[in-house]
Amino acid sequence: MAGYAATRNRVLPESGRGASRLSPYIRHGLLSLQEAWNAVAAGPAPDASKFRDELLWQEYARHLYARVGMHLHRNLRFDVAWSGEFAPAAWPREMACVDWALSSLETDGWLVNQSRMWLASQYTVRSGAGWVAGQEYFHRHLLDGSRAANLLGWQWTVGAGSSKPYGFARWQVEKRAPQLCAACPLNRTCPIQNFPPDMDLRPVSNPTPLLVRDDDLATTQGPATVVQRSTPQSVLLTVESLGDADPALLAHPQLPAVFIFDEPALEKLQLSSKRLVFFVETLQDLATRRDVVVHLGDPRLIAPELKAAMTWAPVPSFAKYALSAVELHPWPWLAQPHAGSVQSFSAWRKNLSRPK
Repeated sequence: MAGYAATRNRVLPESGRGASRLSPYIRHGLLSLQEAWNAVAAGPAPDASKFRDELLWQEYARHLYARVGMHLHRNLRFDVAWSGEFAPAAWPREMACVDWALSSLETDGWLVNQSRMWLASQYTVRSGAGWVAGQEYFHRHLLDGSRAANLLGWQWTVGAGSSKPYGFARWQVEKRAPQLCAACPLNRTCPIQNFPPDMDLRPVSNPTPLLVRDDDLATTQGPATVVQRSTPQSVLLTVESLGDADPALLAHPQLPAVFIFDEPALEKLQLSSKRLVFFVETLQDLATRRDVVVHLGDPRLIAPELKAAMTWAPVPSFAKYALSAVELHPWPWLAQPHAGSVQSFSAWRKNLSRPK
């Protein structure tokens, strides 16, 4: 924890990075935001504060996605290029910084936040490609691939959420990964030598009013108490909550845990083998402590037969499970959603009840 604030954005050398690499475990509920929040309480104040800011950013992403849903797949506040087919040429591999970051994404399934911003800015701000296809490529490969955090990160980096695009330039690479510039074949003709021109982004027409106010807060935050329809015979897990501390799992330690590999979704998403292996290894680990049953198919057809207890999840895709659950447990928020503005991280924080 000591030194996190100063080194969290360091890219290379890897030995000097301050990033925790906890994001895949937090994303899939193996480690809760509350556990991570509590764990740094005794750390150096500047480092604990910065780390907790990052946890709050993750919570903000979840609150935002739970409220606006599929609106997050389009420009929220300002017009930038967003649609179109995936454009590999928007990431020129002859640039050492781009090639290294893409290779890390494709090989390891993980990047520090700084190199994620490099790629997002290069893809849309500099190359002009539509950002949704770029974030889809991220989602395919990232072990911490989360619609909420990934979509939010791209929105803010390209300016769709903030009106201020992140200006990817050479000095940022030289500061955080100087060896990449030193070895780059474009060292003397760097295409990102200077900042890109300023962009005068126009507000989107008819932005969703959900950004300003939530008139259905109960739906956004999910059930506040356990909803029981009948006696469960299993516990159904989702990719949002795969850990031992899943509320439904904790409530029923004697019941088998069930997971459904969503075949229609997998065919559509084409997730990398790294992501699938992460799920399998997580389930294998859980199976050392309790019975685990795995299915491959359509959850809409399989889930109703399971008579399962489930933990509600703040994502639109949970709708395919919601009606079939015989017992529904509340989501473990770090901080409860509120009905005020979520137009920005700072606006959201103003009305937030701080976690303890």
